[in-house]
Amino acid sequence: MSNLLFAGGFMALLGGLLAWLLAMANKRLYVYEDPRIDQVEELLPKSNCGACGTAGCRNFAEQVVAGQIEPAKCTVNAPDMNGFIAKFLGVDMGNVEKRVARLACAGGRHVARMRARYEGLGTCRAATLVGGGGKACAWGCLGLGDCSTVCEFDAITMNQFGLPVVDAAKCTACGDCVDVCPKDLFSLEPVSHHLWVACKNHADGDTAEMQCEVACTACGKCVANAAPGLMHLERELAVIDYSRNKLATPNVIERCPSGAIVWLDDGRINKGREAKRIVRTEPLPVESAL
Repeated sequence: MSNLLFAGGFMALLGGLLAWLLAMANKRLYVYEDPRIDQVEELLPKSNCGACGTAGCRNFAEQVVAGQIEPAKCTVNAPDMNGFIAKFLGVDMGNVEKRVARLACAGGRHVARMRARYEGLGTCRAATLVGGGGKACAWGCLGLGDCSTVCEFDAITMNQFGLPVVDAAKCTACGDCVDVCPKDLFSLEPVSHHLWVACKNHADGDTAEMQCEVACTACGKCVANAAPGLMHLERELAVIDYSRNKLATPNVIERCPSGAIVWLDDGRINKGREAKRIVRTEPLPVESAL
């Protein structure tokens, strides 16, 4: 009987000691978390797309509450919801210019020549591994839609010519299309960057024109039309210095003979008056001799 009492007392004492140790550990290791974080997270879209530059919506909420980032940095959220978050936290919403994904290629099947017909797994990444995908232009879009597949916001669709079309209203600048494109044709651009080079072909002018009817031929007419320092030629391609973006005007594109230099405005792609007019709608035949 005494042994049972001793064992019971020992277990009670041990239990009490462990409880005290757990209570002390909880007190010493407790990390305070601002309850507003949960509330802000509930007001976010929970897409975890990374467009804001953070690891996800939870991390974004933590940084907003800590005052390390502005609510407007969440470009997926509706502006009025970001405004509500700002009002709730008593901070300025911020003013972040919208960015959209843009494609540096206009060479659809009706204007860009093919040197081989690709047959295999229907992804751009797979096609790239097989001789570059069969397109005469080694830099051109392969049109198999990896970017459209990976976009979680339905912002990218493939048009009749096998080219991605970005819906600026739906695009959140998450960067998934940038990461998935094996030709590195997408980039995230502020909507104020109206002047755009819709080509990435670095071949000489004659070769580029033979490969694609809308390729940049490095003729230099856009550079001549542009304000000093706004544009230059680099590796047989026109390049825009966006640090001088305020100098850009639609006049720059007017003499581009292929229409590779365009002016983007409200979702419209505007070409210059001297740009070649493309009326063909059917795909060009495969030319294995190229």
